[in-house]
Amino acid sequence: MSKNNYLSIYAKSFNWAGFFLPKNIYEKCSSLYDFCRTIDDIADDKNELNIKKKNLLIFKNNFINKNFDNLIIKNMWILMEENKISIKIVEDLFDGIESDLNEVVKFNKKKELLIYSYRVAGTVGLMMAKILGVQNKNSMKSAIDLGIAMQLTNISRDVIEDMNNNRFYINHDFETIKNTLSMADLFYESSFASIKEIPFRFRFAILVARRIYRKIGAKILQKENIYNYNRSGKIYVANLGKLYQTFLSILDLIKLIFINEKNHLRNKEHLLINEEIDLNERI
Repeated sequence: MSKNNYLSIYAKSFNWAGFFLPKNIYEKCSSLYDFCRTIDDIADDKNELNIKKKNLLIFKNNFINKNFDNLIIKNMWILMEENKISIKIVEDLFDGIESDLNEVVKFNKKKELLIYSYRVAGTVGLMMAKILGVQNKNSMKSAIDLGIAMQLTNISRDVIEDMNNNRFYINHDFETIKNTLSMADLFYESSFASIKEIPFRFRFAILVARRIYRKIGAKILQKENIYNYNRSGKIYVANLGKLYQTFLSILDLIKLIFINEKNHLRNKEHLLINEEIDLNERI
């Protein structure tokens, strides 16, 4: 595993949580993150829009055609074959990234926000669940929920940055940011019980990642108003805060022993997504 891999450089929260994963599973997660980050970087670089579209299409075609000269693509296909990850999930991810490559991105409905969040992050949660050996169908759905929760947190944190890139996923006011984080919390709650279905040796890392990312939302809410939010810069959880959230994750691990929730809690939201995307087919 290269010391310069994308997981270490870009995903500090996940890298922290990944410390608690076995090395072989961490390397699989790193391969997945390398792939996702490569796509994301194409969409977010400083090139003109038409060049970004062209670069993404080239990478997508190389992926579909299994161009194994690209190690990131080769590792992703190995991952898909070993863990029975449907190409439809990866195509959903591409669809989400491609939707960002417009002059202006503007969402007006909850359904649009949910579908986008599934495509760019729920897909990653689902693929992670397959890598970690999750079998239960409702637990797969809850893995999607954790991805959606994290994406809603991202969107709430990055309103100004996104606005500067003509991406208006949500309105630039604190009430909307609070409401988006409230929705994220529902998805975080939905994800919790299903973590019990993850093999025990992987469970703690997911609890840590979940807690640290959720804490970003709490830190946003501490800004209290749009003026403070606008002046806050990039909101993140410092290492001391991550250490505390890691300690609280031990309590979560104990709490899971007494959880016996079998139902999926976000069926209403999944029905909205299913109007365009057959999630059962992906699961």
